[in-house]
Amino acid sequence: MNGAITTVAELEARIGKTPAPVNLKVIDHLDEGALRWLAASPVMFAGFGEAPRIGVTLGGGSPGFAGGDAHELRVPTALLDDPTLARPGMGFGSLFLLPGIGETLRVNGRVARVDEGVLRVTVEECYGHCAKALLRSEFWAASPGVATPRDAETFLAACRFMALATIDAQGRADLSPRGDPAGTMASLQDGRAWFADRPGNRRVDSFRNIVVQPHVAATLLIPGSTHVVQLSGSARLTTGEEAVRARFTVQGKTPTLVIGIDQPALELRESPTLVRARLWPLQTRTESVDPAKVFVAHLKLNSDKGLGARLAGALLSVPGVTGLLQKGLEKDYKDNLY
Repeated sequence: MNGAITTVAELEARIGKTPAPVNLKVIDHLDEGALRWLAASPVMFAGFGEAPRIGVTLGGGSPGFAGGDAHELRVPTALLDDPTLARPGMGFGSLFLLPGIGETLRVNGRVARVDEGVLRVTVEECYGHCAKALLRSEFWAASPGVATPRDAETFLAACRFMALATIDAQGRADLSPRGDPAGTMASLQDGRAWFADRPGNRRVDSFRNIVVQPHVAATLLIPGSTHVVQLSGSARLTTGEEAVRARFTVQGKTPTLVIGIDQPALELRESPTLVRARLWPLQTRTESVDPAKVFVAHLKLNSDKGLGARLAGALLSVPGVTGLLQKGLEKDYKDNLY
């Protein structure tokens, strides 16, 4: 593959290193704000992995289907589309959505056990993710009953949202949201599936994982449809393939990095979770959770005791900082969506 990226050093040379402040938003438990988020969330995407393999599924139905305490996330296995993925010792990465809200909550850890119909995950990471993926996909603006392509390849070309699951060499799983207009989210050419890198939270965990463990899994959907395509295969990162990158141009901006999945396995299926959750049309926006306040609380709770963390904590104690953070997020969404 032209311009292939095969090391983390090559990746950082192309897209830069993760800014230190980005990691300050990560905490190692479920705080009060995260538990409120879970109580209001009707749906999650979850990746389960054991190097080098990983799978992804949906879960949920009604708000509050998942719960837990500070150090354990609990989900009824009956509310997972594919409960066979959940096995003790598996790495776990998840993404929880709130109706009408673009920001998402990511909870990562490891499956401790599955008993009496309950998946129990030991929480290792909890943090908020920016709204860009859902904004680009117009996720919450969809109407129900949209025409669903009858074959996986056509569905892939029409999809607007993807939950990408990857895993690192130590078996830690990551679940990353991706969103784009139809026709620029994903494509299939010459037996290889493609999608593009877009501006996001700059952690790029999924790309770091692909470098060391190329097997990936993804769920792709068309907002408004209850069907999904399950995709899996071996992924590669590249800055070459100019013709491919050009196909993903949006608003005059061509991505510098695209991801190709060799010999992809595609399966079109209906998601019981999406049938139960009835996400579209949007009935009411979630008002019980303020993402900006949750993010500020996480920054304050971060266990990093370095100078940068202490300075950030002091700054976040200034009255009105949550409003400033919200305005900063909105400006970033407007100016740096692509």
